[in-house]
Amino acid sequence: MSAKKTTTPKTKKSATRSKKSASKKKETKNPITPHVAKVTVNIGVGEAGEKLKKAESVLEGVTKQKPIQTLSKTTNKDWGLRKFMPIGCKVTLRKKAAETFLISALKIRENKISEYTFDNQGNFSFGVPDHTLFEGQKYDPNIGIFGMDICVTVENPGYRIKHRRIDRRKIPQRHELNREETKKFITEKFNVEVVE
Repeated sequence: MSAKKTTTPKTKKSATRSKKSASKKKETKNPITPHVAKVTVNIGVGEAGEKLKKAESVLEGVTKQKPIQTLSKTTNKDWGLRKFMPIGCKVTLRKKAAETFLISALKIRENKISEYTFDNQGNFSFGVPDHTLFEGQKYDPNIGIFGMDICVTVENPGYRIKHRRIDRRKIPQRHELNREETKKFITEKFNVEVVE
């Protein structure tokens, strides 16, 4: 009588394989990549009237989007300001329009940004002294020359919880962006040099 061969279940090998796959999952964590949430372009005039209308036409020509007026928050007799008086205009760009405008604005600055323009929340801002430096813009003696401030808001995925109307919450500190993370993102994404 020939004895039957008994096959032992491969429990040790399957256990080691599951351990290896678990360790690989721990090692390869999905990194959180920040993104440009919005780009705000502002022209401050300081007074209402024809000058403000010219600034609005310039901003609309540069950004291809209709601007809104910015209003004074206080009354100042020395500057001739009263509360809720229109003193400037701004445009908020998001998604693809924000990135394309940011690329063209950074070209004017030769892809260089000063380090002091970054705040602790990961946002940064810079100025463009002349609107005619943008591609397709020409000098018009009837309008003149306008400079503008560009503020860039950079966020991590999941920042929606602090903007939503229902069940609004704070962003945990471990999930917040800081200055160094934004510098790394801007240099890699837009090929920008941060100058000290």
